[in-house]
Amino acid sequence: MLNRQDESFARFERELALHTSPAMLGAKPANLITLREDGFVSENISRFNSRAKEKRLSLRELCRRDGRVLVMLCNDRLLEKQLCDSEVSGMFKRFGYGSCCGLCDYIARLSGRISGCGDFPHEIGLFLGYPTGDVKAFIEHKGRDCKLCGVWKVYTDVDSARRTFRRYDNCRRYVLSMLDRGQDIFTVLRLGQDSGSQTIRRN
Repeated sequence: MLNRQDESFARFERELALHTSPAMLGAKPANLITLREDGFVSENISRFNSRAKEKRLSLRELCRRDGRVLVMLCNDRLLEKQLCDSEVSGMFKRFGYGSCCGLCDYIARLSGRISGCGDFPHEIGLFLGYPTGDVKAFIEHKGRDCKLCGVWKVYTDVDSARRTFRRYDNCRRYVLSMLDRGQDIFTVLRLGQDSGSQTIRRN
């Protein structure tokens, strides 16, 4: 029988599987997830981060509003590589990130922008690994006239986007299927057992 905190973590794992599997499995640099504040959300984030840092995965809180917590799951290795891309970094400079140095600075700036405007700024697509051409076209077309609407609005390479969307769906199905078989998220991600915690057993 699970206690309330473990029940909360089990729900938390499923939310992660539904919304962040591509980043967890290395198919994209980051995913966004909105979590309901149930009294354990901070503990659940810490619990995940303490183990997931082994694979350079991290949950980073962006803002809180109306009992909800907006969090970004970062594949730190892929996100750092994304930020080093010359075209991506050039776009970030145009969005006011020129003084940022390192991943933490970029995420802190993004968090401030979200909290300040109450909405998603255009550059969030760069964090999430969207093609720069699609981010530019989304701004130019004000979100209209896209060729395909899926994980993002596609204006450039539709075939490539469709393949990417299928890959993301496969990641989601895989992680959910493993949870349905009774494994926990740490086992799915092949993370070592932490000496201070015990794997949740599900019947």
